[in-house]
Amino acid sequence: MKVGVFFNAVQAEKRVAEELSDALRARGGEARVFSCAEQIGEVDRLLVLGGDGTVLHAAHRCSELGIPLLGINFGTLGFLTEFEREQTQDAIEAILDPRCDSLPRTMLEVSLNGKKTDCLNECAVLRPVSPAERNRVGKISVSVGGSGAGEYRADGLIVATPTGSTAYSLSAGGSILTPDCAAFLLTPVCSFSMRSRPIVCSENQQIAVALSEGERHLIYCDGAFFGEAGPEDEILIRKSPRCAVFLTRDKNGYFRRLSEKIN
Repeated sequence: MKVGVFFNAVQAEKRVAEELSDALRARGGEARVFSCAEQIGEVDRLLVLGGDGTVLHAAHRCSELGIPLLGINFGTLGFLTEFEREQTQDAIEAILDPRCDSLPRTMLEVSLNGKKTDCLNECAVLRPVSPAERNRVGKISVSVGGSGAGEYRADGLIVATPTGSTAYSLSAGGSILTPDCAAFLLTPVCSFSMRSRPIVCSENQQIAVALSEGERHLIYCDGAFFGEAGPEDEILIRKSPRCAVFLTRDKNGYFRRLSEKIN
């Protein structure tokens, strides 16, 4: 089995990645070390050393290539990782085990006037905050599956996958979806209306977001800037044809991990 080791140099030393590669080879596997996500390729599985941001970065590349990944937490929270840094031997056993369970995670495809990108956590449409901007509440209209789903008077809107529901969306007052939910979660950011509540919609429904006259919002996908939009622009969000596959030692351990990491 060919295993890649991808490391974030800010969080994990190259020496650690090389030691893990040696351990993989000692167990009969082949190993390659990557420090750049664009270099990832020609492996059967990927071991990721870093925090949640590093896992997200690697997952984008792996979803393109169909490579399952397994994370070791060298960051802070590490909600997307399966093992802690002192559990590297357990991680090696898991990634070399052909019977190790896998968990496909749904991704979003975001389109801004036809320009597309994919994200694993969320798409955030946010009102810009700067001394040059008027401090006022924006109005965002949403339709789901072609039908109007209401208006939000808020500073922005987050469309999250089940994976992303435990991150930015949760901090904005949203709910939590288990990874196997076939749904997306729409959560207003700093809503100024008591009637503005999170919406759960089917992953098979396209979401259209429209901004009011005079409004300009910034669009971020998994924390990366994607573009700026106004009332004349078309923002469409749907289920991506790609998915990120995570290897797991406990397919039913979601709530255990949630309790350990967030409580």
